[in-house]
Amino acid sequence: MPNIQSAKKRVKVSEKKNLRNRMVKSGVKTSVRKFNESLSNGTETAAAQYVATTSAIDKAVAKGIIHKNAANRKKARLARMIAKA
Repeated sequence: MPNIQSAKKRVKVSEKKNLRNRMVKSGVKTSVRKFNESLSNGTETAAAQYVATTSAIDKAVAKGIIHKNAANRKKARLARMIAKA
């Protein structure tokens, strides 16, 4: 545990940011999982879920949680999956 006041604050702030970032990443993963489930249900639901999933990925990029290239790779893979279905 740090002794200096500013170091104590940095620990608190980094814990808050870590929690927030994990929540956003978890939301992206949940959205991708829902997309995969909707592929088996039908293409109409998959198309709607694709829009929601790409939106969640883009929001994570805007917040700086996911790298831009990683997000583009994820979206390309989802697009490839929906094209196959």
